[in-house]
Amino acid sequence: MKSPPPHTRKLEDLLREHGVDPKVGLSPSEIELLQKKWGPNQLPAEEGKALWVLILEQFDDLLVKILILAAVISFILALFETDEDEKTTAFVEPLVIVTILVANAAVGVWQEKNAEDAIDALKEYEPEIAKVIRQGKAGNAIQRIRACQLVPGDIVEVAVGDKAPADIRVLEIMSSCLKVDQSILTGESQSVIKQTEAVPDIHAVNQDKLNIIFSGTNIASGRCHGVVIGTGLNTAIGKIHTSINDTGDVKTPLGKKLDEFGEQLSKVISVICVAVWAINIGHFSDPPWRFMDQRCRVLLQDCRSSGCGRYSRGSTRCYHHLSCSRNT
Repeated sequence: MKSPPPHTRKLEDLLREHGVDPKVGLSPSEIELLQKKWGPNQLPAEEGKALWVLILEQFDDLLVKILILAAVISFILALFETDEDEKTTAFVEPLVIVTILVANAAVGVWQEKNAEDAIDALKEYEPEIAKVIRQGKAGNAIQRIRACQLVPGDIVEVAVGDKAPADIRVLEIMSSCLKVDQSILTGESQSVIKQTEAVPDIHAVNQDKLNIIFSGTNIASGRCHGVVIGTGLNTAIGKIHTSINDTGDVKTPLGKKLDEFGEQLSKVISVICVAVWAINIGHFSDPPWRFMDQRCRVLLQDCRSSGCGRYSRGSTRCYHHLSCSRNT
């Protein structure tokens, strides 16, 4: 059975679950076991993708591939254009398509880089030092350790000017008031007053968890002791890190619709191309079609026009050739 969220539980139950006395802290053997179980209290460093990989990913889309094919066909037809007046303008269409594809790739790479920078920015909120109460120190005095060595169940102290080293349930407030600036997490413009009492709503959002100090937030005023309830990726800011990392693997509803549209469009284009070839296959021996390069050039132009949404112009050219062949 899953235990209730830490913010809803009584302090006695929470401390009993972690097996810790708030006056003496965890023992060295308990700390070693918990470090093996939960790992270091830090967000994992993510290795960014190489620039060339990001660029190639922007072209891994069916609609983009269709446009690339249209640009290639347009460029080939422009090379075979015999009319000098038309030859210059024939290169306009492939250049426009390529420009659109390059601009689309540039925007995609820029967005990917922004996501990577957002992940790196989260690590800036991790403090280097944490103040803890652990067994083994004479008089159970406050020890200063590296924040990455914290484990769930550690008893920590935070005071004004400190940055929370982990997600902490407040145990004891040792000042008239404890205020925390958690704008980096919740966007609240004012510091939040914290308390020790449980918050009974199990579905409470972060703004309503008044007994929790979240990792990376700043202590605006006051001093308190608390028990660590989450470290590393198990903190609120760690969940943001994970969600940002996973966004690249999840298709948005718009992205799914575009993929479906691309598949349907490719099928329609294929059918139109086959139909154009089938209509003209019986006229390959006619005078206007007597050379193979002319046949391919005309039919490719018709198919290209169909794929780019210009089927009407392609059909007109097709029927013009058929009329010429009949008159001949």
